[in-house]
Amino acid sequence: MGVRSAATKLHIPPAHSAARRSFFLPLAAVALLCSASYLLGAWHHGGGFSPSSPSRSVTIATDISCTTTTLTPSTTTAAAAQSLDFSAHHAAAVDAVASRAASSASSAPRRYPACPAEYSEYTPCEDVKRSLRYPRDRLVYRERHCPSGRERLRCLVPAPAGYRNPFPWPASRDVAWFANVPHKELTVEKAVQNWIRVDGDKLRFPGGGTMFPHGADAYIDDIGKLIPLHDGSIRTALDTGCGVASWGAYLLSRDILAMSFAPRDSHEAQVQFALERGVPAMIGVLASNRLTYPARAFDMAHCSRCLIPWHLYDGLYLIELDRVLRPGGYWILSGPPINWKKYWKGWERSKEDLNAEQEAIEAVARSLCWKKIKEAGDIAVWQKPANHAGCKASRKAAKSPPFCSKKNADAAWYDKMEACVTPLPEVSDASEVAGGAVKKWPHRLTAVPPRVSRGTVKGVTAKAFQQDTELWKKRVRHYKAVINQFEQKGRYRNVLDMNARLGGFAAALASYPLWVMNMVPAVANSSALGVVYERGLIGSYQDWCEGTSTYPRTYDLIHADSVFTLYKSRCEMDTILLEMDRVLRPEGTVIIRDDVDMLVKVKSVADRMRWDSQIVDHEDGPLVREKILLVAKTYWTAKNQ
Repeated sequence: MGVRSAATKLHIPPAHSAARRSFFLPLAAVALLCSASYLLGAWHHGGGFSPSSPSRSVTIATDISCTTTTLTPSTTTAAAAQSLDFSAHHAAAVDAVASRAASSASSAPRRYPACPAEYSEYTPCEDVKRSLRYPRDRLVYRERHCPSGRERLRCLVPAPAGYRNPFPWPASRDVAWFANVPHKELTVEKAVQNWIRVDGDKLRFPGGGTMFPHGADAYIDDIGKLIPLHDGSIRTALDTGCGVASWGAYLLSRDILAMSFAPRDSHEAQVQFALERGVPAMIGVLASNRLTYPARAFDMAHCSRCLIPWHLYDGLYLIELDRVLRPGGYWILSGPPINWKKYWKGWERSKEDLNAEQEAIEAVARSLCWKKIKEAGDIAVWQKPANHAGCKASRKAAKSPPFCSKKNADAAWYDKMEACVTPLPEVSDASEVAGGAVKKWPHRLTAVPPRVSRGTVKGVTAKAFQQDTELWKKRVRHYKAVINQFEQKGRYRNVLDMNARLGGFAAALASYPLWVMNMVPAVANSSALGVVYERGLIGSYQDWCEGTSTYPRTYDLIHADSVFTLYKSRCEMDTILLEMDRVLRPEGTVIIRDDVDMLVKVKSVADRMRWDSQIVDHEDGPLVREKILLVAKTYWTAKNQ
């Protein structure tokens, strides 16, 4: 029974004597007022949805007299009409609730205007103008430098005029709307390398690359001849200096999930192109800070003419790759200086210079105890050892770089890189995989991760992990019952989980044709992100009081579990909501889980941001204080703002 039904049956038993009446009357009056206030408020904000009857239309109370307005689903099928269609066609009813919540929260609620059109690609922490204030040495100016205080935008970042919903996956891998990313620079600069071309009102991605002129598929096949890409032992990959992420795009058909990154302004909009294609990517650079990933995260790392000076700064960047590579993981390098004897004239460098660079890279790799698997044609492959038992013995004489001491290997939120080797967990046998071996994909998704089974994640046991996995399966079933877009093929491709914990939400979506960026808040348990990677998923650390390292309109769906409670004393609520709006596509969906009191406050702000929202009950019913706020971002662009 919903809260609304309970309120209508509120009943106080009659008194049987004057004495008892005089004694109990004040208490009864207080109890009546408190109960009525609580139940009416819960009904008012919780809606009339009952999880036991998912076919019912969701209702929102529009006034105190208990009249309701039904949100009529707008769909083309009778089956879809039985569940909530969150397609932004019900602003009037939602605004009625929002206006009352806003008036109770503030006498003069802040409105959020549209930003000027020139901010349509604004990335607050990688803003090109702000970056010029910082040192250019070692590319520090291209790292994260976030605005604060008055520098922060308090407006809604617009989509460019003519913006259209992206093509569904897998078509989006090869084609995108030009109006969504209106840049031609790469089509000219990389014309002979087959990265991207303009075809009328579309952009086409032929799958080429600087070092794979025959296409990404053929290039990956060549790598597959050197290391095992097809047996599930390699699942997570890191692509440094990714371009438009064609390598990562074509790995997906092999069940390998790549995290691709490149700097904000190296080539115009390269990461934005990748995201528009539906390929995981983020803005990033190897400079002075650690990469925002935990230790032992990736099964494979890759650089194809990424122009990173691996041999400089005492091998610092290879040392950082060593930190994030799993024991036994691979590093693939193509482009300068590999195969320099063939290409040195085209690279416009001397044979001596290229030979010296390759020898320096080889020396750093040896100092990390990496084994060179093979150099075949344009590709060279190294492998990290499964443990450091033999490495520590062989490096007694050569102590550079030293092993790090007492530093949290997973810490990577503005933590500086150091020229020291991150030690692997101790082993009892030379054949043992340090930290524990992971299962092959797809079994590793639901198998108890080694970090959990070994007790290195505080408060998480194997049983708790398994319960968490089942819990998120249940929650996703509930989401499907109240959001019919989950059943629309291709509706969601790029998904953000703002508080991923152990990656349960992403794991529950593994059968869908989408990928999830699992964010672990920097104020939370940093060891949880290592569990996410051990499950064969990807993610990053993030402080939600700051912007994310991505372009506007990155995500189709955003999931926020208890984020606002976590940050309630750390920064303003609208700082987080405005960032969510920036990275959400027009007509995108947001799912926010939190305490009902917190959700009412969130809703009062969200409904002033061109969002349509609805509070519905928890999957366990209306009497649970935690509720779910469902949001649809309305469609608007810089032209009609």
